[in-house]
Amino acid sequence: MGPLQYEFMRHALAAALLGGLGCGLVGVFIVTLRIPFLSVAMSHAAFAGAVLGLLAGVSPLACGILLCAVCAGALGPFADRAGIHPELSIGILFSVTIGLAFLGLGMLEGPRTEALGLFWGNILAVSAADIRLMAAVAVLLVAGIVLFFKEIQAIAFHRESAAAAGIPEKAMLYGVFLVTGVVIALTLNTIGGLLVFGLIYNPPAAACQLTYSLRRMFLLSALFAIASCLLGLTASYWLNLPSGAVIILASSAIFGICILCSPKRAAR
Repeated sequence: MGPLQYEFMRHALAAALLGGLGCGLVGVFIVTLRIPFLSVAMSHAAFAGAVLGLLAGVSPLACGILLCAVCAGALGPFADRAGIHPELSIGILFSVTIGLAFLGLGMLEGPRTEALGLFWGNILAVSAADIRLMAAVAVLLVAGIVLFFKEIQAIAFHRESAAAAGIPEKAMLYGVFLVTGVVIALTLNTIGGLLVFGLIYNPPAAACQLTYSLRRMFLLSALFAIASCLLGLTASYWLNLPSGAVIILASSAIFGICILCSPKRAAR
């Protein structure tokens, strides 16, 4: 059985499959809606929540998800009330959450190993409870995409036209904020708050090089993200390398290959 004889490797494999699936799918939203900074802001919100959880002596994962949910719920209404573009409100969110994260780090007593582990990620330390939660979120995410695919497609094509056609564009955009935050919070243990941006952005960007179809883009992005996680996990085991860093490098390599093989590039 090789490495799969160890329970932690089986957990890591499941986390790679589920984490890659979640990041690959939400990445399509971020790329098509042109809000790449959202993943950076949400990753720092998740990290800040986890650090505050450590400071309060409660579950870091639960606090990370909670703060992401609060930030996601506040982003849209804040932008609407202030009359600013959502990208600007995302930038403000980033500045607040990174301040909270480093404030919490400074207030922690003793070694900060656990907090820094969330920053860099360690896919080999994923628990069975983490995997069950990741599986539940992945199922809900896939179900939501299948059920609301036409609405998602309309919003990705043109948000104003979708709103004029009666589609609740703002509610769905706020839903994208929320699901992105939850998925990122769940990948803190696997990829880490600093590196998850690459796994969310590289696979859908690679998929964009190969197809114009939104349906195929979801499929290819999920496959590329899962492949990146599996390649990174394998390399980290056999070569004794940091798993999160190798996963991001693998996703970057896949993106580079897709650019070279892109029919869009040949057409230009």
